[in-house]
Amino acid sequence: MTQQKTDFVPNPLDSRIIKTPSAVARRAFFYLQECGHLKAGDSSHHTSRQNLQSFLFAVVLDGKGSLNYDNQCRSLSAGDCFFIDCRTPHSYQSDAQQPWELLWVHFNGCTTEEYYKLFTAQLPPVFHPASTVKFVSLLQELMRLNTETFADTEVLTSGVLMNLLTALLTVNSITEENNSALQAKLKTVLAHIDANYTADIRLDELAKRFDISKYYLTREFKRAYGETIFQHIISLRINYAKRLLRFTDKSVEEIASLCGFNDQSYFSKQFKKAENVTCLAFRRRWRD
Repeated sequence: MTQQKTDFVPNPLDSRIIKTPSAVARRAFFYLQECGHLKAGDSSHHTSRQNLQSFLFAVVLDGKGSLNYDNQCRSLSAGDCFFIDCRTPHSYQSDAQQPWELLWVHFNGCTTEEYYKLFTAQLPPVFHPASTVKFVSLLQELMRLNTETFADTEVLTSGVLMNLLTALLTVNSITEENNSALQAKLKTVLAHIDANYTADIRLDELAKRFDISKYYLTREFKRAYGETIFQHIISLRINYAKRLLRFTDKSVEEIASLCGFNDQSYFSKQFKKAENVTCLAFRRRWRD
């Protein structure tokens, strides 16, 4: 592992907590490596690293700075956040004229990498949320929890990190504050799908029925609910099929038709993809 850090001078305004996770935490939890509150002051705060087995999230509370990551230089100012995979070469630096103030956390473990992949599918490394209040609160909670160590510190820390990752994945969620009209329309679309998922639902027809561009509908539905319209329909149909397999004696062909699949083989393929077992194997395992 290669790690470099340049131009660093200890700063009395840099409040830092360093933790060494237990073997249990490394194996089972999201775990804290470092977290802190930095006020760069008049010093030049510059950090350069690569191949570090860690993920870094930071909130810029005040001032300005820059981040070089994935061959791109991005400017940051108050209200900006960044979330990066520290295995990728990167550097970040405070602005000399307007030094920044940061809250930050280095963490890893459990399924952090999978969460990060989901995050990068939605947002760039640097983003500007409508509000940083939730992120600031979670980072402050991490610092409070880890100022001292108790028997349940790692478990509680893992829970806070889980909440942080959830907040990162839902930062673009539609809320009453940012777009109530679109939210209401999407809820209506969702209710229509939930009530008619066994029918032949087509995107063009949905767009026409609810007077919305099908491309806009596709994008905003995925952003709001975390899955495409097609994925949601398939999930509803598979759930219905599972009930029919468990609580009726209907054939697989009949169930496929009742769930809205015109092709039994396609239904069987989708069912096995979702449950990792065939329809009949599922019935045998779950039959009361």
